[in-house]
Amino acid sequence: MESNSAIKSLAALAQETRLRIFRLLVEAGPNGVAVGTIIESVGAAPATMSFHLKELANAGLVCARQDGRFIYYSAEFEQINDLLGFLTQNCCAKSGGRCSPRPAAARRTRATTRSPHA
Repeated sequence: MESNSAIKSLAALAQETRLRIFRLLVEAGPNGVAVGTIIESVGAAPATMSFHLKELANAGLVCARQDGRFIYYSAEFEQINDLLGFLTQNCCAKSGGRCSPRPAAARRTRATTRSPHA
């Protein structure tokens, strides 16, 4: 992935409604979600929904398919994986590749289980 493509993807996600749409579509998997369901789930106005979906599609993060009279949007998982790879391609290069980042859940668990007297 080139920097310009990564910037375009990240810019599309840097808006609350689009980020919620994106996360909904990632959760839904390859079958996607009908536009009407997206509107209900996200709580956005139908007039703005097309704008948000267009922005995500232009960034290559989602795609649309028509099935009868319904339009379904789904996440573009290959593009998402390319973006994640781009963001982490030099991970820990300066430490000889010996890093072991803790998953977010482990960080939260440790923070919540810490003794108040520690």
